Amino acid sequence: MNKIFSKELLLFLFCVVAIQVQAQTKPYSWNNLPVITEPVFKKDTINIIKYGAKPDGTFLNTKAINDAISACNANGGGVVLIPNGFWLTGPIKLKSNVNLHLEKNALLLFSKNFDDYKIIEGNYEGVPSAKNESPIMGTNLQNIAITGKGTIDGNGDAWRMVGKNKLTESEWKNKIASGGSVSEDQKIWFPSEKTKKAYYEKPSTLLKPGVKLEDFDPIKDFLRPNLIVLTSCKNVLLEGVVFQNSPAWNVHPLMCENLTMRDLFIKNPDYAQNGDGADIESCKNVLMENCVFDVGDDAICIKSGKDVEGRKRGMPTENMIIRNNTVYSGHGGFVIGSEMSGGARNIFVYDCTFRGTDKGLRFKTTRGRGGVVENIFIRNINMVDIVSEAIFFDMYYWVKSPKQNEVVAVPPVTEETPIFRNIYIDNVVCNGAKKGIFVRGIPEMPVQNIYMENLVLNTDIGVEIKDAKGIYIKNCDFTTKKGKELIYIETSQNISFDTIKSNQSEGTIFNINGESSLDISIKNSTFSENLTKAVFNNKAVAKSLKFNK
Repeated sequence: MNKIFSKELLLFLFCVVAIQVQAQTKPYSWNNLPVITEPVFKKDTINIIKYGAKPDGTFLNTKAINDAISACNANGGGVVLIPNGFWLTGPIKLKSNVNLHLEKNALLLFSKNFDDYKIIEGNYEGVPSAKNESPIMGTNLQNIAITGKGTIDGNGDAWRMVGKNKLTESEWKNKIASGGSVSEDQKIWFPSEKTKKAYYEKPSTLLKPGVKLEDFDPIKDFLRPNLIVLTSCKNVLLEGVVFQNSPAWNVHPLMCENLTMRDLFIKNPDYAQNGDGADIESCKNVLMENCVFDVGDDAICIKSGKDVEGRKRGMPTENMIIRNNTVYSGHGGFVIGSEMSGGARNIFVYDCTFRGTDKGLRFKTTRGRGGVVENIFIRNINMVDIVSEAIFFDMYYWVKSPKQNEVVAVPPVTEETPIFRNIYIDNVVCNGAKKGIFVRGIPEMPVQNIYMENLVLNTDIGVEIKDAKGIYIKNCDFTTKKGKELIYIETSQNISFDTIKSNQSEGTIFNINGESSLDISIKNSTFSENLTKAVFNNKAVAKSLKFNK
């Protein structure tokens, strides 16, 4: 009887677990968006002036602000108020149950004295690395917030080297007059000799076995911190404030859960190298809404660690809503990668505008990353004056890609092979870009199952697809430059076009390349009779294309 009871009990427990797992893994959809929990705080308020803070722009308020935060935390939490004024400070350590609140005319400026920042163990692209302390940091915290209408300035110009070609003549003269050092060819300004030394010697900043933090002192100034780093925190709210002028990345939540970013203005100079806006790395349950970005690198960027370290961590960025945001300058408006080795999934992006970014929707990776990017849902995106591609998928990030129709060796698929699949893009309007759609996989792992519908693309070039499988483009209106082929396809299969319009009255619709290009079709589409339907090159065959059938 005990045996029978044990079997029944085991079966019952198995069913309970199965139901729980099924509930937890219920697929998200537009009708079933992720739910994000926001923090709640006591109303008790502590003014930093009570702890000796002075708003004169010269007094260093590091101790006063951190003492106020510690006192608030010890009292069960509440609000730490930074009132109207000019507050100079060093690194700030957040604590659980504390809302750091900046009044509208509060300017929190971080010190440009590198000695105010200790060298610590940080994280760069998923790998333990030496860094200077971030201006704002928090680790293993719960219920934290930075809110208000004030400005948080990382004084990043003090940390960043800059090329003469990035500045006006007067700006360059002011840089040199501010101190620092200049390269021998007079083309690069460095904040210090330590930064210059690291630039030329290019030492590793990784914390390898046997390497101590003090070993990095000769290049300390080169170890630029991110403005705000929150690691392994739960129930986080960033709302209303301006984050600007970061030494490296601006806002970097890492392995956080229940993160809300609302009504933020995130700004960096357009020449700021690594001047990303928000890098959401290995986070779960995230809402980003009503934010404005104007930065020097990727604006809204999804990451999950790089290569083997990211795969070992195994934490995708997942269950995320990105809505009602505007991006001005930036390398990409919405970006996934290239450090996405832990994966990314269940991400919803809608009602966003990108104006003048280098690329619009940008998916990037390369061999060695591994990781699966899937179940990405995008709709209602407006783009204006995009420099390069409006919609961009590339698996050759930062490495040399093969030339058109170049025969290359195909490596085996391993855990290091990245995957882009099951991505849905609907209702995109782009007025101005070099290319409308660019998709480039790798021979051993095509970009696969990408669905694009209701597109209006006014671009120089229409579509370029290489090493892809299962690309579906429906109801797309292309306005392209005269004499350009509308659609270029190479070594790709199962490519479908439905209800396509084009302004072209001369030239070619399809340029199909490679004997492995198969199952290409177009239907419900009318073109000028003066257009050539298709040309077939490099062993591509006419039967690979079904035209209006």
